[in-house]
Amino acid sequence: MFKILQKALATGIATVAYPDVPAVVSPHFRGRPEFDFASWRDARPAAEVCPTGAILVGQALSPANRRVTVDYGLCVFCGQCADVSPDGAVRVTTEFELATHNRARLIRAADYSLNADGTHQRLIAEYEAEATAEEAGGKVSEAIRNTLGRSLAIRQVDAGSCNGCEMEIVALNNPIHDIERFGIQFVASPRHADMLLVTGPVTRNMELALQKTYAATPDPKVIVAVGACGISGGIFGTNYASRGGVDATIPVDVYIPGCPPRPEALLYGILLAVGRLAEKVR
Repeated sequence: MFKILQKALATGIATVAYPDVPAVVSPHFRGRPEFDFASWRDARPAAEVCPTGAILVGQALSPANRRVTVDYGLCVFCGQCADVSPDGAVRVTTEFELATHNRARLIRAADYSLNADGTHQRLIAEYEAEATAEEAGGKVSEAIRNTLGRSLAIRQVDAGSCNGCEMEIVALNNPIHDIERFGIQFVASPRHADMLLVTGPVTRNMELALQKTYAATPDPKVIVAVGACGISGGIFGTNYASRGGVDATIPVDVYIPGCPPRPEALLYGILLAVGRLAEKVR
């Protein structure tokens, strides 16, 4: 026992102070791709290499125009779009605080006029979903916050994940991230849970199980879709074996992009979901 105490004192505090202070992120971490729509000369190469179809190129107002859509809910942050964009209009950032109450807020679009060779002549307009007062709170009303208080019980549901998201979720309980310092803990039964943290595309085999888990969770409850697969189906999409995103099966309150989201991104989304990041609501 004495050696354990001695080791603990020698180690000191290992827990990070996030979100009270910014997270320490490696410069090599691949976070949100940033698109400079005004400088983007041609979106077609990026759309061709995108493994999930997160970048779409389509016709806008006329054959002489083009609409480019970027969906961060589909993005797996692979960085291939930046690799094939020599004009520097696409770059991979280290930003990970992308959780949002509104799925539409993860989508950006821009219209371009075109040159004869199909490259972009000029940017006509850029589009982004507007935040609304209703969205800012999502379904997390004052009544829910009053009921949950400063504690939160989470039941994690694997609806068909590759387990990449689960590895990051497990890290929330280690001494570095220590989610229990917020009064948040994971429970074994949905009947004891305030929140469902759902990962993976919802497989056809898990669809009924997820619906039953949702029904077994007492009200008020919060549902969080984790990762690209949980938001949109990700690399698996919607097919004979997959329903796609979680919101195709049960209602979702908060979406956390990433493939997989890092522990801080998960913590950010969880705190946002229960109204404990009011000053940062997206």
